[in-house]
Amino acid sequence: MPSLLRFLIVLAVLGGLVWAAMQALVTFVEPQQRDMSQTIPANRFNK
Repeated sequence: MPSLLRFLIVLAVLGGLVWAAMQALVTFVEPQQRDMSQTIPANRFNK
């Protein structure tokens, strides 16, 4: 039973670290907006 408890604690700590990393990315990283264009061939419209 102690090994199961240790395993669950390790999983909880790892999950907390992942959550904290995601929260830090959301808080500190600002995406850059830019225009985007893509050429579509005319034969895709003429069906």
